[in-house]
Amino acid sequence: MLSSTDRSGTDASDDQVAAGNGADDAVGDNGATAAPFEGLEREIRLLIRRAQSSGTSIARRVHPELDASAYPLLAHISERPGARGSDLATFFGVGRATVSRQLSRLVELGLVERTVDPEDSRGQRITLTPDGAARLDRARSSRVAMLEGALATWETEEVAQLARLLNRYSADIVAWKQSGR
Repeated sequence: MLSSTDRSGTDASDDQVAAGNGADDAVGDNGATAAPFEGLEREIRLLIRRAQSSGTSIARRVHPELDASAYPLLAHISERPGARGSDLATFFGVGRATVSRQLSRLVELGLVERTVDPEDSRGQRITLTPDGAARLDRARSSRVAMLEGALATWETEEVAQLARLLNRYSADIVAWKQSGR
């Protein structure tokens, strides 16, 4: 919840740490803290906040009327053409009605198309339209170029290691949630 003095939605202490102000108090040069899970929580919180703030921008690169939540949905459909709405809902951890509304909007904008599932005539398969694929590719290329610029001082193996660790983190979080713990 935003306070009356902070309408931007940012946490000032997070911004100071992100900018390097006071970072030495909480995190060492290698990102380690005395309490590793607290440090991890902090870094994930900042990562999510930054992703949320850039989400609208990246979605608008695909289409000026697109919501921020649509970019990951389009990217997933691109990686798994023919996905079903129920698969998308499960993958993103949202309700079917939410995905259905989002897909309806993407159809309206001409970015995705629905076809009858040949294995189950009650279901639909979702694919990107050629225009949707082209727009997503342009936005993705822009985002990759941003990452290349921002991480220009990183070794290629460091970038690959970060991608592997984030993938492992995501898979383990999903598995933990599915286990009902």
